[in-house]
Amino acid sequence: MSTLFRWLFRITTGLIVLIVLVFGLAWYFFSRSLPDYGATTQVAGISAPVEIVRDHANVPHIFGQTDADVFFALGYAHAQDRLWQMTMLRRTVQGRLSELFGPRTRRIDELLRRLDLYGLAVKSVAAQDDETKMALDAYSAGVNAWLTEVNKGSLGRGAPEMWLFNQPIAPWQPADSVAIVKLMALQLSSHLENEVLRARTSLILPDSRVRDILPDDPGSGIAALPEYASLVPGNVQYAANTRMPFDPLSPVKPMDLAGASNGWAAGITRSATGSTLLANDPHLGLTAPSIWYLTRMELTTGGVIGGTIPGIPVILTGRSADLGWGITSSYLDDQDLHIEEVNPDDSTQYRGLSGWVPFETRDSIITIKGAPAETIQLQWTENGPVLPPDQYDLGTITPPGHVTSLSWTALSDADTSLSAAIAIMRAHTIDAAIEAGRAYVAPSQNLILADRNRIAMQTIGAMPARDPAHQSLGRLPTFGYLPQNRWQGMLPYSDNPSFVNPVGGIVGNTNNKTVDRPFPHHVSYFWGDTQRINRWTRLMESRQVHTRESFIEAQLDTVSYTARSLLPLIGADLWFTGDAAPEGTPERERQKALTLLAEWNGEMNEHLPEPLIYAAWLRALQERLIRDDLGPLASEYVHVDPIFIERVFRNVDGAGAWCDVVQSAPIETCTDMARLALDDALVWIKDHQGGSLESLRWGDAHQATHDHPVLGTTPFLSWFVNIRQSTSGGDNTLMRGRTSGVDPNPFQNVHAAGYRGVYDFADPDSSVFIISTGQSGHPLSRYYDDMGELWRRGEYIPMSLDPALARAAAVGITELEPAPAN
Repeated sequence: MSTLFRWLFRITTGLIVLIVLVFGLAWYFFSRSLPDYGATTQVAGISAPVEIVRDHANVPHIFGQTDADVFFALGYAHAQDRLWQMTMLRRTVQGRLSELFGPRTRRIDELLRRLDLYGLAVKSVAAQDDETKMALDAYSAGVNAWLTEVNKGSLGRGAPEMWLFNQPIAPWQPADSVAIVKLMALQLSSHLENEVLRARTSLILPDSRVRDILPDDPGSGIAALPEYASLVPGNVQYAANTRMPFDPLSPVKPMDLAGASNGWAAGITRSATGSTLLANDPHLGLTAPSIWYLTRMELTTGGVIGGTIPGIPVILTGRSADLGWGITSSYLDDQDLHIEEVNPDDSTQYRGLSGWVPFETRDSIITIKGAPAETIQLQWTENGPVLPPDQYDLGTITPPGHVTSLSWTALSDADTSLSAAIAIMRAHTIDAAIEAGRAYVAPSQNLILADRNRIAMQTIGAMPARDPAHQSLGRLPTFGYLPQNRWQGMLPYSDNPSFVNPVGGIVGNTNNKTVDRPFPHHVSYFWGDTQRINRWTRLMESRQVHTRESFIEAQLDTVSYTARSLLPLIGADLWFTGDAAPEGTPERERQKALTLLAEWNGEMNEHLPEPLIYAAWLRALQERLIRDDLGPLASEYVHVDPIFIERVFRNVDGAGAWCDVVQSAPIETCTDMARLALDDALVWIKDHQGGSLESLRWGDAHQATHDHPVLGTTPFLSWFVNIRQSTSGGDNTLMRGRTSGVDPNPFQNVHAAGYRGVYDFADPDSSVFIISTGQSGHPLSRYYDDMGELWRRGEYIPMSLDPALARAAAVGITELEPAPAN
């Protein structure tokens, strides 16, 4: 027995030593890619010494003698901190993920190849202005200089992920940056999916009920649309989903998780400081690291500071000493689907305006790790690329003998959006920034502006010129061979909505409807917000004048206008009704929940139980209302639409009919549905959260999921790379924390403000900003998640252009010196 114990002890000790050695070796190799922020390095490609001063939060402040040298250093700093993220963005837009991840990403690659965003970006480089070409060349040289340092100094292949997915890194090219802008356009687009969902729903429901479940934003109505079946006959009433399951690596996000954001500005008449104020918080999917990277650059036109996206040499939201700019998704309708008839006698042709015309075709080879390479044939029509039926559920709405093509403003081969963005960054006045926006193509944005004396909001991005006789007004797929359904170029920039120095002294946008104009100058019929705008309006109008602090308070506001407006409707016949019920019964739990909600002010605070009860109730209520009418298609409606709920409970245009279960003999009322849904919600809460209702915490269910897109689902490694935080807010609060909407964790916060900034032009250096994780993309860096807790608590860091302040607490100063000529 003693011999057995000795051998067990030796084996256990050996295993422990082996594990320690493996961890130590992995730590050594992974930590080799941590950059030395205090290094002095000789590099080729700069004309004079450049300093990258890393302030206390590791925000680089870049000082050089020429703009080209400054953009060079920006590329160098981006690559130091976010090399893996940059290469992943580039691989994604090139359609080359499968070289690393195998069959898992094959369909993602196919979609990107068919859209050909990278090919269009290569062609668009020539269309940029001279300043932008200089910036792109210098930035690329800076990225490549860091790659040279990695190879020369054996710096751990540049990022820990490179050890796990070992592939050569190609030099950075100017087209890579242009392509990432196009990739962002894809991530922010949602009109294509909205068209498909509307078409699928209209195949099941009459038009009157489609207007309930997919309601227009409140305002002047439009003429009734034809049913999709009458536009494109030959479809089955319902077809199962054909699209691939959502993958964190895919740039195509679910429709409800497309672009969102808040931005507003106050003029001097509404500011207590005597100068202007501006706040901006763009919303994107939460990841670790964040998509945002904070930077300050000292250009010949002056200092600029704000948020960049690694891979793109421009500050997209930020300020200079004279001008602040922010962005919100405009929801401009820049996509149309076309049903193209294929020649039954020759599949290489489709029906054009005057007969059969050949598809433009090209073969493309997808290299797949661990599997044979695949050759796909890319097809284009005069309307745009042909998309496969297994993307976006297109197969469910495409009749036999047809294919689907896409018209989209981002499919331009002369896309000057990056030139426009750099010109906006260099502008010093509102007028100059608005004029710079003329060259912007996609993704369309609302540009919020404030100089020291004026404010403005300008929609930038190309707006398609549609025929007034368009069959579906751009809201449903239509036959591409009919001339009235085709685009007729782009509308002039002067048609884009513009609000300069309004009398009321405040401009702002929460992705809400901005204009109410007739088609085809309508901008959009599908907007991103109908709720937050009400709370924002109340907060702006509650003060005669505003301060930096009141703007921060509004940016962090967690009161749900939706909860305050809907709970009295759905609970009208339930509050304080019914007989006394014994403890532990469903009736007693329902009474407790109603009592808690009756005393609640609508604040989606992470420490309260009421937000979870409310959110679970509304989710269960919408499910009960739509399941019997929509059947399996109900699973596509994963987020509650407050306008739909309000229409039903106010019986707008007969929408109360949704409360009756068609398949059952009794006639159910909306009160019945509300009661049953509340019971469903309480059962769900008990199964998933447990404990008493009073002890529930919204933050336990509403955790922010800053997950690593690649390693976030890998056992063990996910503990190191994912960042999870209890958060306040919800789907319809100004501090928006969009929930996933899908089981098993439907209330996880997956889409929020990765960047927040508030700029005060009475004292510009008192401006503040923050991102949701940290500056570094290296999981072993102390700057990987150091801003995350500040972000969660609603805190900020200084946004100063004072060089002395940056140097005072610098964590390191990187000095780049010109390499001697050979």
